[in-house]
Amino acid sequence: MSGPPLTVAVLGTGVMGGPMARNTARAGLAVRAWNRTSERARELESDGATAVERPEDAVDGADVALTMLADAPATLDVAEAILPALGPDAIWVQAGTIGIDPIGRCIELAQRNGTTILDAPVLGTAKPAQDGALTVLASGDADAIDRCEPIFRAIGQRTVRPGPAGNGTRLKLAVNAWVLALTQGTAEAVALGKGLGVSLDQMIEALDGSPTDAPYFRLKAKLMDDGEYPVSFSLRLAAKDAALMADAAEEAGVDLPLIRAVARRLAEGVEAGYGEEDMAATYRLSAPGGPG
Repeated sequence: MSGPPLTVAVLGTGVMGGPMARNTARAGLAVRAWNRTSERARELESDGATAVERPEDAVDGADVALTMLADAPATLDVAEAILPALGPDAIWVQAGTIGIDPIGRCIELAQRNGTTILDAPVLGTAKPAQDGALTVLASGDADAIDRCEPIFRAIGQRTVRPGPAGNGTRLKLAVNAWVLALTQGTAEAVALGKGLGVSLDQMIEALDGSPTDAPYFRLKAKLMDDGEYPVSFSLRLAAKDAALMADAAEEAGVDLPLIRAVARRLAEGVEAGYGEEDMAATYRLSAPGGPG
């Protein structure tokens, strides 16, 4: 890319947004970081980012504003603050997973403000975010995606272009339905094995090399077997995403009893106090002997 490096405002520097901002700064782009908990943004200063106190300050004069916030209300709240402060040529990259109706609202707000928006959620959890190995689902104007490629290369290993803005969110929900089905399926398979006196090692030996063997099963099953749940993607956020999928399915007129059941189960895990653990902690509800 010719010309000076992009100036990127990263709004939301938590488990995912923090590593994304860090990798963007390490790639030589000018990064301004903002987070509701300001300490999370200041942690990035050692990597060359500039921490700011207000989202409006982050986007003033920026080429790109990237939002990576927990949910739709937080995203829409920040959008109301930043859109008037964005320059006429700036691009809003909305990277959080917020659902069909909210991304539609974001697109409307951007159009009303004359701002180009990319709906670009990412596939991956904490470790891929730290490694710059996410998959970016960049939907929207092709020229805007081209302009943002230095950011997408910094944070991801691949950029998928599913079409007009809004399609990135649709693709993310469909793919995450599979991920959450795998997570809950793993929890119940491990719990059943434990209840029947079957060890995880025996299960993995039986699956080894078969079409149904999966690295993801091995990864999450080990957390469940060890009873340790360091956060890669929190149960609370997984429950939020599952509810978005269930809502999207209802609006689309498709019947997804599995996703409805997973959404209920993950919500139960949050209510039981496991929301800030990894989503693999859904296993706690199924484990022999009950939650624990």
